[in-house]
Amino acid sequence: MEHIELFFKSIFIDNMVFATFLGMCSYLAVSKKVSTAVGLGAAVIFVLAVTVPVNWLLDQYLLQPGALKWLGTEYADYDLSFLSFIMFIATIATMVQLVEIIVEKFAPALYNSLGIFLPLIAVNCAILGGSLFMQSREIPTLGLSFTYGVGSGIGWFLAILAIAAIREKIRYSSVPPALRGLGITFIITGLMAIGFMSFGGMLTGGDDAGKKEETAEVKVEKKEVEEKAVESTQEKAEELANNTKEITQ
Repeated sequence: MEHIELFFKSIFIDNMVFATFLGMCSYLAVSKKVSTAVGLGAAVIFVLAVTVPVNWLLDQYLLQPGALKWLGTEYADYDLSFLSFIMFIATIATMVQLVEIIVEKFAPALYNSLGIFLPLIAVNCAILGGSLFMQSREIPTLGLSFTYGVGSGIGWFLAILAIAAIREKIRYSSVPPALRGLGITFIITGLMAIGFMSFGGMLTGGDDAGKKEETAEVKVEKKEVEEKAVESTQEKAEELANNTKEITQ
């Protein structure tokens, strides 16, 4: 259940493009055709699915304060967290280079259409953001980090696929000259972001319902405690009255 919740949350609620506006350079530049957007989106999914779990392992067993205790007690006080950015970017650059080699080998047409934006995945803030969010949110297990990486990649993929499909159709629309190109694209992106914000109400509603249930339970418990306190007070009062009566007699 935890994996499913994190998966859908990373796609719809914490979407890389519509919630945090990361990876906008590639999102705007490579979203003119659906075929190109699909290729780049698939590459982003692969890179995030691999780099987030790998960086989780690096964070847990190398970078966190005290993470080196598995080497021995003398290393327990070491703190290598200042190397997080360097290690994360090195991992991402390695995976991007692998993706570039594979795409160039098996899909040269896609490789040529993506151009400079394929190697630029290495410095795509959405890719680095996935690892940094994983670290800041303290995702507890390797499996959850993989789920988060895949979900974040699919969220970015859906965003660029949606805007590419809209931009292909909007060519035949009568857009005002001042808004043609990036102008109308930014407006559509903003409207789509507002639409994706509505998914956040699902978690909010669940939290509110949980709080109401919790409040009701607390009220019942308080009522039971008060009743027990009244009964105890009455018993003590009766006992005191009986003792006083005995002493008087």
